[in-house]
Amino acid sequence: MPVDDMVPDMLRRIQAGLDQLRDQGREVVTRLGRIETSVADVQGQLAEHSVRMDRMNSRLERIEKRLDLVEA
Repeated sequence: MPVDDMVPDMLRRIQAGLDQLRDQGREVVTRLGRIETSVADVQGQLAEHSVRMDRMNSRLERIEKRLDLVEA
């Protein structure tokens, strides 16, 4: 095969490889976006649980004081 015929073939292969890498990059970006959304959702849930625990702790402290279970 003459060199003149090899160059266009090599360029097509390089282009095909770049196209494949570009597609994989898009997929990675999409998956990363989903992971970020999931992490944000978990953080929101943790914040809600923290608020609930704080309220429950306050209520428990008031109950203990009313029942004289702890020193005031």
